[in-house]
Amino acid sequence: MSSSALSRLSNIHGHLHPSDSNSMIGEGLVKVSPEVSEALSCGHAVVALESTIISHGMPYPQNLETAKEVEAIVRKNGAVPATVAILDGKPCIGLSMEELERLATLGTRAQKTARRDIAHVVASRGNGATTVSATMYFASMVGISVFVTGGIGGVHRHGEQTMDISSDLTELGRTPVAVISAGVKSILDIPRTLEYLETQGVCVATYKTNEFPAFFTEKSGCKVTCRVDTPEDCARLIDANMKLKLGTGILIAVPIPKEHSASGNMIESAIQSALREARDKNITGNAETPFLLARVNEITGGASLASNIALVKNNSLVGAKIAVALAQLREREHSNRGNLQFFSVIYFLIASSGG
Repeated sequence: MSSSALSRLSNIHGHLHPSDSNSMIGEGLVKVSPEVSEALSCGHAVVALESTIISHGMPYPQNLETAKEVEAIVRKNGAVPATVAILDGKPCIGLSMEELERLATLGTRAQKTARRDIAHVVASRGNGATTVSATMYFASMVGISVFVTGGIGGVHRHGEQTMDISSDLTELGRTPVAVISAGVKSILDIPRTLEYLETQGVCVATYKTNEFPAFFTEKSGCKVTCRVDTPEDCARLIDANMKLKLGTGILIAVPIPKEHSASGNMIESAIQSALREARDKNITGNAETPFLLARVNEITGGASLASNIALVKNNSLVGAKIAVALAQLREREHSNRGNLQFFSVIYFLIASSGG
């Protein structure tokens, strides 16, 4: 990454400490791909993508095919994809095809890496697939404002007893990145998750609906007061959040397309069965979600996995459009400021000459 690119990149890090993030990049602690670096330095649209869905979300080679398709969707809609992972102890923001394939073949041998795990994976020179919280952290570090995932973590069912609450929620409360998802994974407690996000001061918006989606299905029964209907609406929301320096992320929930929505009753029955199995086998912590999703997929005969892939692709399409709208909004504002400065100089010169 050239010194000139680093210099330009620092100009878009207003919500961070630019010298800190640039120092980490310059010292080789973090690797930004040339494509992502160039896009950021030019103010083009970039979309961050997590890597846990590749390593833990589905088997090889389906995971690699899905990852490539998702990146292709982002590019087709005008943005640059930046898949995030840790390889040989180095955080990578933007992966090559070879790196994507390596991560896909590693599968669950790559450590599922949340924010708390980053230092350990880096220090041990390990391989880590980033969850929502870790991906948000790295995206924010380099100034990526839009991040696409399938569904975020949340408060687990019976979380009031177990205190099992995903770090995704606290990350949303402290990291100014917009997360585009199909809501909260339906294996979780959706009402309590929304309550927790409210406590964290996180703006939760729904895309073209007033009801929060339930991952596999379009509706959860939970209403949301912030509705956005276009990518431009989303861009203005993100821009306002950044300018006001609220310091929190935004969750934009996009319902799964109707044609891919699995039967709600079938999914719920499978979830209840998987939850009982998890309790019987004492599966807890960050191992619980992959186990539950895998069992739900088995019980539903693959219907839930097909829905999962469909919603990730749809989120990628919407997220890319949002990133493009945000880049265009910022470009217009930059141009307007330039024009204002130009005319201010002209006025000053005329006034000072007595003309």
